[in-house]
Amino acid sequence: MIKVTEKDAVNIKVDTDDISVLQEISDFFTFEVPGAKFMPAYRSRMWDGKARLFNMYAKELPYGLLEYLKEFCEQLEYKLKIDLPTHGDLVSEQYVKKFADELNLHSKGQKIEIRDYQLDAVKHGIEGSRTLLLSPTASGKSLIIYTLMRYYQNKHKQQLIIVPTTSLVEQMFGDFQDYASEVDWQATANCHRIYGGKEKSNEFPVTISTWQSIYKFPKSWFEKFDVIYGDEAHLFKAKSLTSIMNKCNTAPYRFGTTGTLDGTKTHRLVLEGCFGPVYKVTTTKKLMDAGDLAHLNVTCLLLNYPDEEKKKVVKYTYQEEMDYLVSNETRNKILTNLSITQKGNTLVLFQYVEKHGKILFERIKNKVKEGREIYFVYGGTDAEQREQIRALTETKNDAIIVASYGTFSTGINIRNLHNVIFASPSKSRIRNLQSIGRGLRKGDKKVNCNLFDVGDDLSWKSKKNYTLTHMVERIKLYNEEGFKYKMVKLDT
Repeated sequence: MIKVTEKDAVNIKVDTDDISVLQEISDFFTFEVPGAKFMPAYRSRMWDGKARLFNMYAKELPYGLLEYLKEFCEQLEYKLKIDLPTHGDLVSEQYVKKFADELNLHSKGQKIEIRDYQLDAVKHGIEGSRTLLLSPTASGKSLIIYTLMRYYQNKHKQQLIIVPTTSLVEQMFGDFQDYASEVDWQATANCHRIYGGKEKSNEFPVTISTWQSIYKFPKSWFEKFDVIYGDEAHLFKAKSLTSIMNKCNTAPYRFGTTGTLDGTKTHRLVLEGCFGPVYKVTTTKKLMDAGDLAHLNVTCLLLNYPDEEKKKVVKYTYQEEMDYLVSNETRNKILTNLSITQKGNTLVLFQYVEKHGKILFERIKNKVKEGREIYFVYGGTDAEQREQIRALTETKNDAIIVASYGTFSTGINIRNLHNVIFASPSKSRIRNLQSIGRGLRKGDKKVNCNLFDVGDDLSWKSKKNYTLTHMVERIKLYNEEGFKYKMVKLDT
């Protein structure tokens, strides 16, 4: 017999008299960490490269992994007795719809109707009290969070919303103001924002903060919170996220939102342990088919280099190849011309600020026609300025934003974006899907978005170069997501 009781809002206690069963549970929740062999702790033999999610000696398991424990017991036919308090509220679809209607939701002065899949996500959250909502970019995650937040505020719950960047603090706050523009509720009276330079208060009903600003705070600071939200949860640094969630040990209501998981079981289980089981809200393909997202046109622009360059680069390390590409005069000229010849607002995404971003920005600025606005955004651009650039772009039809992946690939809401250019190669599944999402939001007159994925063929004989294999991975992703693409080859 395995008995489950509640230790606190973070962990459940898993007890049995048979120590061999505890060992089996430990093995079941032990996983290889991807890339562990490259980490210093593994190389110095201080760590075996495995993540152990069950503490066999304390007999503790993250609360959100209860469903996996049930699966374990079913597989091995062990009896399981669960003695846990119920925190969720049983609500009908009609109740949730009526509640959402009473919020009188607006955006940009226009009344908006909450969509069926958003209502389903809210209902699922209320009934389960903890979940990881998997919902793609432009599916209205902030509206789901706002609706849940208003529901729990009615129940006098203190709430903490954690986001990965300062830009998203301002955007979330602005979205809340927008949704409530026709009712008495005001974000300024209910929400406090925390990031660099802001007061670290938790006296407001709702606190919106970056995880970087609060993860070192003492446990006592978190004790007031009943409800925790983790927006863009996939971006949280694992140790910092678990540190925050462990300190919130009196908060039984936990909601993570993300558009993408990186495909590894370890990543998923760490997030589910913190928030609860994954609930798939909808998919990008469904939203595009329903006309809720812009139609995506993907052009894979494959640059083919001269043989003498290929012979040289084939011996390079990954970093040497990247340095060669971002400093390549011909490649940067192609990127510049591609940027300035597109119609509509264009987002050019780069990886390295000094080595690439600033160079591209200067080239585009010097070649763009007079009067066309161009902006440069990177980690050193303060949050308010980023928000101003984002808002300005909403009113323009031919602006160019040259931005780092870190600042504009995730969460930034620009409905009036017509073109996205991947100026730097990337193999990150999450980064690529999030970057694509920047262009999928529909605007008043925008129904299509063009993505230009720039790849580089520097392979020599049978040896493929690093960034070409990364492009192959991105093409696999387009196939998985149902995105149509065309391949265009260009000699440099």
